[in-house]
Amino acid sequence: MDIFAFDTAAMLSFVLTFMRVSLVLFLLPFFGADAAPMQVKVALCMVFTLALWPHVSLPGGQMPTHPFSLIVLLAGELIMGLMLGMTVHFLFAGIQTGGQVLATQMGFTMITLADPLTGASVSITSHLLYMVAMLSFLVLDGHLFMLRAFVRTFELVPAGGLLLTPPLMKEIVALSGSMFVLAVKIAAPVLVSLFLVELALALMARAAPQMNLLMIGFPLKIAVGFFFIGMLFTIMADKIREFIVGMDPMMLHLLQAASPLLNR
Repeated sequence: MDIFAFDTAAMLSFVLTFMRVSLVLFLLPFFGADAAPMQVKVALCMVFTLALWPHVSLPGGQMPTHPFSLIVLLAGELIMGLMLGMTVHFLFAGIQTGGQVLATQMGFTMITLADPLTGASVSITSHLLYMVAMLSFLVLDGHLFMLRAFVRTFELVPAGGLLLTPPLMKEIVALSGSMFVLAVKIAAPVLVSLFLVELALALMARAAPQMNLLMIGFPLKIAVGFFFIGMLFTIMADKIREFIVGMDPMMLHLLQAASPLLNR
């Protein structure tokens, strides 16, 4: 007689769900920030698992019995988390790349600071655009779209069943290419204004060679650059909104391309 009514399948199902939450969810932007304490991440993992498990979960029968199979399962979950996180990271990477280009044109190449989220050295304009993009992403409920895509993984991808298919690789390569296109779209308005400033200074130097344009040029380029960066926030918010609107079908398409249930 089982006094405690212990259900092994339910326990294994909870463990598998907890493993997916801890390995996939916190590889996504915002949720997996390095600045968050480890205790907070563990608590959030448990809360998310308890919230999801009664509704969507992985069957306990998918728990492997061999240690090598368990390692393969963990590797598959890790790759899926990297795949989903990378699709969103491309957005912020494109914005940061555009900010880095602007820093070069504005004369901020030697002025860098440590990013508290990644620990890498970034330019001032790159970090500014990244923080504004992250706040815009959260205000427009982009993190909720990420959570919805994460929940769909329980329906389309079994535990450790991720498939690296050619269509999936093509989608990821296309998304990586869109990062550079976004960087050009973000930096183009400011680059045009800075080019006009350079052209005006060149004409002034031609007309009045005795003027010390070096002392005028640097402050002028910085002032014009920051003025147009302020106007750039509206364009950047529109790009982020377009990305969020298309993120749900994009994530679904990626999961369908990697699902063994749809690629038999």
